[in-house]
Amino acid sequence: MFIQTETTPNPATLKFLPGQVVLEEGSADFRSPDEAEASPLALRLFEIPGVTGVFFGHDFISITKEEQDDNGFDWQHLRPAVLGAIMEHFVTGQPVMSNTDGDLSGEGEEFFEEGDEQIVKTIKELLDTRVRPAVAQDGGDITFRGFKEGIVYLHMKGACAGCPSSTATLKYGIQNLLKHFIPEVQEVSAV
Repeated sequence: MFIQTETTPNPATLKFLPGQVVLEEGSADFRSPDEAEASPLALRLFEIPGVTGVFFGHDFISITKEEQDDNGFDWQHLRPAVLGAIMEHFVTGQPVMSNTDGDLSGEGEEFFEEGDEQIVKTIKELLDTRVRPAVAQDGGDITFRGFKEGIVYLHMKGACAGCPSSTATLKYGIQNLLKHFIPEVQEVSAV
C-alpha cells in the first residue's frame, strides 16, 4: 500500500491519501480521543503522541498535530508514525467507522428563518459545487450550518479548522462568492 502525503495551507495539518475510499459519504471530524469512539482508525491515530485532530474525507485523511515545541511534535517525526498507523489499519481490513447511528458531524441542526428556504438551497448548491471541492483539495471541509439576518454560518472542519488562512478564505473567497450570487447575503461567519 502506497500512501501519498500533501501539505495543506494549515502548517499544523497534513493530508494523507491512502489510494482508496476512506468514507463513502460525508466527512467525520474528531478533535479528541473521546470524540473518536466511533472510529477504530481515529482512535489508533490519537494514540500517536502529538496528534490533536483527525478528519476523514471521501478519499483522504487529514491529521492535525500540536504546535511544534520542545516535545518534538514536528512532521519529520510524526509522519512515519501516522503512515504506519494508517497502513496497518487498512491492511487489517478493519472498518474506518464502527456501525453507529449517531451524528458524527458535530454540527447539530441547521437553522434558518421560514421563507428563506430558496436562499438556503442556493447557498448549499454554491457551497457543494464551488467551495467544498476546492477546500477538500486542501484537506478540509466547510458545511452549511445556518442563515439568519443576512449572515451565513459555516462549520469548518479538518485542515480548515484553525488554519491561519481560514479567515481570508471565509471573508474574501466564500463571502464574495455568495454575495455575488445571492444579494441577501451580507456576511459569512464560522461557527
